[in-house]
Amino acid sequence: MNGASREALAAARERLDALTDNTSVDAAKLAGDLAAVTALLDREVSLRRVLTDPAQAGSAKADLAARLLSGQVGGEAADLVSGMVRSRWSRSRDLVDAIEELAATADLTAAQQAGVLDDVEDEVFRFGRIVASDAGLRAALTDKSASAAAKSELLRSLLGGKAQQVTERLVVRLVVQPRGRSLEAGLETLSKIAAARRDRMVAVVTTAVPLTDQQKQRLGAALAKLYGRQMHLNLEVDPEVLGGIQVQVGDEVINGTIADRLEEATRRMAG
Repeated sequence: MNGASREALAAARERLDALTDNTSVDAAKLAGDLAAVTALLDREVSLRRVLTDPAQAGSAKADLAARLLSGQVGGEAADLVSGMVRSRWSRSRDLVDAIEELAATADLTAAQQAGVLDDVEDEVFRFGRIVASDAGLRAALTDKSASAAAKSELLRSLLGGKAQQVTERLVVRLVVQPRGRSLEAGLETLSKIAAARRDRMVAVVTTAVPLTDQQKQRLGAALAKLYGRQMHLNLEVDPEVLGGIQVQVGDEVINGTIADRLEEATRRMAG
């Protein structure tokens, strides 16, 4: 997002944080309500255009949203969306993207309040790796001809009782309502939102053998010092690394593996 949409999303994030800081607000229910609004506006293109029409008064758009959502979702979600449509949006789709992000954030806030946010982050990451390594599973989850019910049932058979309920909700929602994104892109976005809950960055760490707890702590501290922010480590084991470590933060790769050093030595000898 850029311009007006970025500013509107920042304001909406602040309002969501204020809501979920209130312990009387059920963050998980709020997430479900916002996800329902996302699905509605994704289907109803004309409605979202009306709600983001810069020629219409913000108060009129807010009143319309409030009337439409009254009795359909909880008061907190209706108020939050009504406030969002008062803002100016660069594109009508940006409003839907923003509500979808807030839904995921609310679910991850519920996980944080329950003390399981780290588990959810790890489970989302591991699920992404499972999908990446299983072409058949990915095909089943992204098959446009398959029903939402069939995909949900498949995911529940994979995740039910083996992952946090928040993880299951987030992944089911992503698969059933991809909204034009690849599954990989959606999972990456969830990972970034989860990290942002604690103002942390995500580092994908690949090693030949599992790291000890002490090594994880040292690596996390070193990366936090390097980037100036707390770092969440997503850990992978790949025997082909041959030793050493590879760290990817965003688009930046810090490569310190033996395989990489051998390749570099070979290039130098060839040169």
